[in-house]
Amino acid sequence: MGLSPTVVFMGTPEFAVPSLLALLDAGYDVAAVVTQPDKPAGRGLTQRQCAVKAAASSRGIRCMEPKGLKDPAIVSSIAAMSPEFIVVVAYGRILPQSVLDIPAKGCINLHASLLPRYRGASPINRAIMHGDATTGVCTMLLDAGMDTGPVDRCEETEISETDNAATLSARLSNIGATLLVRTLGLISDGALTPTAQDGTLATYAPPMKKEDGLIDWSNEAACINNLLRGVYPWPGAYTFCNGALLKIHAGVVSEQAANGAPPPGTIVRLNRQAISVSCGSGVFDVTEVQPEGKRRMAAGDFISGYRVKEGARLG
Repeated sequence: MGLSPTVVFMGTPEFAVPSLLALLDAGYDVAAVVTQPDKPAGRGLTQRQCAVKAAASSRGIRCMEPKGLKDPAIVSSIAAMSPEFIVVVAYGRILPQSVLDIPAKGCINLHASLLPRYRGASPINRAIMHGDATTGVCTMLLDAGMDTGPVDRCEETEISETDNAATLSARLSNIGATLLVRTLGLISDGALTPTAQDGTLATYAPPMKKEDGLIDWSNEAACINNLLRGVYPWPGAYTFCNGALLKIHAGVVSEQAANGAPPPGTIVRLNRQAISVSCGSGVFDVTEVQPEGKRRMAAGDFISGYRVKEGARLG
């Protein structure tokens, strides 16, 4: 590779950490890391540094936390490092043209979908929620749009029936880190030509909101199972029981059908293992819940402590 190419790394959450470490292990000169500013977290609203900042600090790398990237002073500071690449992994903001123009070999983004599918902020969640069998990661050359730039390389992986957004994110972050290092090497060698995306095939993955976790029992049981997995750990799936919010932490599609045609959301069976709830099609067995303001508990404990009865309606 010769002299180590200089990189400015932009990223914030845990998903981006393997990419940062992979670049360092591959010998890239990471001149600085740019992250989102620390935000209050927890009940005490104490300032908590993001995962990328913590990883960078442990390696003695300079960290920058601008509130935005349009400040000329910030742009000048990044430009003064003369990076060959700006690498972006889940940074959380669209880069202005003034920053896109800085690196000699471009701004390279790692995105957690097979573009142009799921452009946007929550591709991992949406892939699971929509019941996709596969997903993947792409490296791409950033432009001024939202995940619209030409794609460098992609790698695909299956979504297993037991995957949730947390487990799939962890796997994709590691796959992506390897792909990112390979991509930068190919670009440095002049051996990679990006491929333009077909915008007519684009789908979108907007940021997750709390209400995305609300269960609609009129959906198929399989869709409700996908929802639980796709919104874990945040925002989490929930419904209402006797007017109170009830978080649903775990469950499976039931192998037993409901007797008759009860309205969606009806509790059709109760046992120590599950609360069986009728859906628009099929039955979903809820196995772990959390009443509002209480601890997580098994379905059987909830049934005993809250006097849940068959025929009651959730939602």
